[in-house]
Amino acid sequence: MPRVPLSWLGEHVALPEGLTAEALAADLVRVGLEEEAVHTSGVTGPLVVGQVVERTPEPQKNGKTINWCRVDVGPEHGEVREDGGVGPRGIVCGAHNFDVGDRVVVALPGAVLPGPFPIASRKTYGHVSDGMICSARELGLGEDHDGIIVLSRLGFDDAQTAPGTDALRLLGLGEEVLEVNVTPDRGYCFSMRGIAREYALSTGAAFTDRGLPAGDQADDEAVGDDTPTGAGPAVELDDVAPVHGVPGCDRFVAQVVRGVDATAPSPAWMQARLTQAGMRPINLAVDVTNYVMLDLGQPLHAYDLARVAEPVVVRRAAAGERLTTLDGVDRALDPEDLLVTDSPGGARASRVLGLAGVMGGGESEVGPSTRDLLVEAAHFDPVSVARTARRHRLSSEAAKRFERGVDPRLPRVAVARVVALLVEHGGGTPDADLADVDRTTPPAPVRLDLGLPGRLVGVPYTRDEVVTTLRAIGCVLPDDASGTTDGTTDGTTGGTVEVQVPTWRPDLTADVDLVEEVARLRGYDAVPSVLPRATGGRGLTPGQRARRAVADALVGEGLVEVLSYPFVGAAQLDELGLDDEDPRRLGLRLVNPIAEQQPYLRTSVLVTLLDTARRNVGRGTTDLAAFEIGLATHPQPAAAPAPTPPGGTRPSDEVLAAVRAAVPDQPRQVAGVLAGARERTGPWGPGRRVDHTDAVAAVQTVAGTLGVPVRLVADTRAPWHPGRCARVETADGAVVGHVGELHPQVVAALGLPARAVAFELDLDALVARLPAEPVQAAPVATYPVAKEDVALVVDAAVPAAEVTDAVRAGAAAGPAGDVLEDVRLFDVYTGDQVPTGTRSLAFALRLRAADRTLTAADTAGVRDAVVAEVGRRFGGTLRA
Repeated sequence: MPRVPLSWLGEHVALPEGLTAEALAADLVRVGLEEEAVHTSGVTGPLVVGQVVERTPEPQKNGKTINWCRVDVGPEHGEVREDGGVGPRGIVCGAHNFDVGDRVVVALPGAVLPGPFPIASRKTYGHVSDGMICSARELGLGEDHDGIIVLSRLGFDDAQTAPGTDALRLLGLGEEVLEVNVTPDRGYCFSMRGIAREYALSTGAAFTDRGLPAGDQADDEAVGDDTPTGAGPAVELDDVAPVHGVPGCDRFVAQVVRGVDATAPSPAWMQARLTQAGMRPINLAVDVTNYVMLDLGQPLHAYDLARVAEPVVVRRAAAGERLTTLDGVDRALDPEDLLVTDSPGGARASRVLGLAGVMGGGESEVGPSTRDLLVEAAHFDPVSVARTARRHRLSSEAAKRFERGVDPRLPRVAVARVVALLVEHGGGTPDADLADVDRTTPPAPVRLDLGLPGRLVGVPYTRDEVVTTLRAIGCVLPDDASGTTDGTTDGTTGGTVEVQVPTWRPDLTADVDLVEEVARLRGYDAVPSVLPRATGGRGLTPGQRARRAVADALVGEGLVEVLSYPFVGAAQLDELGLDDEDPRRLGLRLVNPIAEQQPYLRTSVLVTLLDTARRNVGRGTTDLAAFEIGLATHPQPAAAPAPTPPGGTRPSDEVLAAVRAAVPDQPRQVAGVLAGARERTGPWGPGRRVDHTDAVAAVQTVAGTLGVPVRLVADTRAPWHPGRCARVETADGAVVGHVGELHPQVVAALGLPARAVAFELDLDALVARLPAEPVQAAPVATYPVAKEDVALVVDAAVPAAEVTDAVRAGAAAGPAGDVLEDVRLFDVYTGDQVPTGTRSLAFALRLRAADRTLTAADTAGVRDAVVAEVGRRFGGTLRA
């Protein structure tokens, strides 16, 4: 995101006295530029210019030599002597790149440097050091830690650096810098020029466009010569087969500057501004091109002329070509990559100078021996630059601007600005001629109905308001566009006009783009807030109501609903003990996964829910009851890939059917996991750990909420314990899930409490079996309930669920009729009181008749019928 030093912005637009970064952010947000952060140098307190008046080297026992210095920091900050006079301060310094007479930057006691690093008087090396002589790194101005800042070497003269001068102001360290968030469609705001324009639109401040060619300046300031020329370095644009139907480069400007000290340091003010903008100063050639790019928005590049042979050619990469970029990485080039090359002819082959619009190459890099420079500015296709940057994973500052769109009128102006700065600070001499290969075309005009903004936005903009706003952003409209059909200027009558959009706004290609600009600049606060009315007679679908009812019911049972990360990896499936042939291992792999360790869409909600459980237990939540309702993805191995429908027309029914057939099944599942204590210990008594009955109860809650009868049948399925797992079946025999205790190895792998339990159900399958007719509510009983307990001894291998079914059937067939209201298994006993190989199952029966009070004979008849049915089915007997 661009960073905006206020003093730099003030060179493009008139800023009020005392403007703060906070106030600037408030002004910019009105036109859609949001504040990201406000940055400061981190330096506070007294930071002044000092002149070294004495430097005494003092060798130390550790082999290090320090300098005991006396530094004149001005009469206001000097050391007060015993006679009342003011003299130089004594400071210990370990650097050696300065001498007596040099003017340096001194942090006095009370100052705080970035870190934070407070400065105080302290005794060291046998002296009291009363401050610190600062390096660039200590002030956050660069990476030079061992070299003290000598202000004369940065271009400051004696008049600017009198001892005692405020160094915060001198070096720009006291200035606030606003970082703004720029949306992708407004690439022109990646420059001081663009942000200044937006500030002027927000506040009405006077704006000077320093990016216009000579002759177009409102104040007649000559920036560069726009006279066409064919002289200068030879340049060829050889993009004969545009990849995307658009030439990769339609303008290329180049000029030679000779005799430049290219690797000299740039002036201090430029280094300070680059640092404030978040860029590291390197040398004069690099800093000047970066500075102009940040100022105007036009990326530039400087080549060592001695390493470039004419002509310079812009072309696509050939098969097998490689390039070592400035970051030292050797890259294999793609045929779609747009390159800047040279083509000398003769024995030497064409050499790649850089990835166009992204990064230069190492072979033509400016070095210590560079004296002659080839300065280049071009206009590259945004799509080509964006794809090259992503293909090579190079997110350079140049690419950020090119892929969002750069003003094609800037290259000539930007080159002129760079050449002028190189001549001024590097002593160079520019060649009289420059190359400017210009194949750009004006933006296509946009037809706009002047009444459209008012109709779309809901604000009655007048024609004059629409026209004035569009002209303010640089659009050209007919002179009579403000008038209405009746000759007035305040009506809202429409009328279609052709709008010529400015070259720096490539995002304005349709009438709705212009409507958006009108709404943005006239103020979003003027747009009324109108809430849509809900259409009567509509609401949730039966499936939506069912899923919400299930979630509410589980929450009512004490489970917490969670939302887990829906992507999985092979390691997670290994932890659950899934066989290699388990269909749940067949996941749909993402082409570009967020994390390479989890590249598949989940095939089971339980897998990701267990990962969430592990994370919570690892953070101390050992008593856990959670559930999730979400989608699983089940791809078909033999499914054909989806065809690509043609653009611009409705696909045929056959194509749509093929697309639908290629989409994998995505059933909605509900899964839950419970671990630790289900009931905590308290004044009411001892607590209780979770067991399989809690998971079964959750399954029964889901089924009961939906009104879909289910039964449990013993089964074996990972990740459950093979002897403590059951499949969940519906009345028609369909398997809709599993429930039980997790396998001990799975529990150990996930770090869960022992005996954790879980369930997983196909919620879509259950919802599909919802009763066709609404369930009729049972009338409230007016007769009392009768209770009867019965303990039945059956073979230990008989499942309790089957015995429960027999109890229900026997009670319904009793002499009193179907008076069974509820049956609950409340005790399971194995021991000396029952025969070996059997167990006792105790059931609590609730009996009630709708038309009478049940007698003792009625309840006894129910009990006898239950015992008889269990005996008939399983040979069970009544426990004595």
